[in-house]
Amino acid sequence: MVFALPVTRRLLLRRFAAGTSVFGTFLLPPALHEAVAGQQRAKRHSGEQSRQPDAGRTTPAKPLVMLDPGHGGKDPGAIGLSGTYEKQVSLATALELKRQLEAGGRYRVELTRTKDVFIPLDDRVDRAQRHGAALFVSMHADALADHSVRGASVYTLAQTASDAQTAALAQTENNADRFIGHQWQGTSPEVSRILASLVRRETRTGSVRIARTLVGILDQDLPMLPNPDRHAGFVVLKAADIPSVLVEMGFMSNPRDEAALRRPDHRKLVAEAMHRAVDAYFAGFGHMAEGDGPGTG
Repeated sequence: MVFALPVTRRLLLRRFAAGTSVFGTFLLPPALHEAVAGQQRAKRHSGEQSRQPDAGRTTPAKPLVMLDPGHGGKDPGAIGLSGTYEKQVSLATALELKRQLEAGGRYRVELTRTKDVFIPLDDRVDRAQRHGAALFVSMHADALADHSVRGASVYTLAQTASDAQTAALAQTENNADRFIGHQWQGTSPEVSRILASLVRRETRTGSVRIARTLVGILDQDLPMLPNPDRHAGFVVLKAADIPSVLVEMGFMSNPRDEAALRRPDHRKLVAEAMHRAVDAYFAGFGHMAEGDGPGTG
């Protein structure tokens, strides 16, 4: 009896806006290998038919940073001791950060909201995905019953919270199993499951990296919570294919934090620190050539 041997295939898992690509090497059964090869041939053929003559001379798009000012409209967010609304602070700081990022000329920048309107959490994530964001940063300034707690902190998505305080801040809804859809339509279920798992892992790695970068840089200029690198099941961070973080810039329930966040000069300081963190995050891709990255065989 003759047995068909497995076939080693190197597959493109994701092409990031920062200019890098993630590949994985898989040992596939012959039938699955033929299915993948057929899909790739069909995709190449379709691309050759639709390609414009000057497509090879187009310059790569700048990475898109999606800023998400928390709350808005009928949802004021936290209300400070002197009446400051979180929704106003988050939008003002996001607009300042957008101004700084665009002035540098390295990024495209979009906001989930640019005025005082209410946007559901799912819609914020959807906007980032529709625009093809390379990074999602949600900006907040929450409140706690303990008015002595102050300082900035950074959160990434996890099924369980890192501590009781973080659990209280997180939304009660948990992470939905959101598959990334467009780019692998028509792929066999077996390959789809492999690719989805690997992309989620890569996204988690990117989220942790930007969170640690933000903590390190914010700590240079701002008061920080103890153990400021935290995680919980924030719904707004659930995009499966976009590295995402939530930044608490301080607490409206603390008189000193609230007073600082009311001042344009302090919000500018916060934005400058976040700008440096975004630069450092994308600079981390600079030493990696096209096609290099996790999973390269």
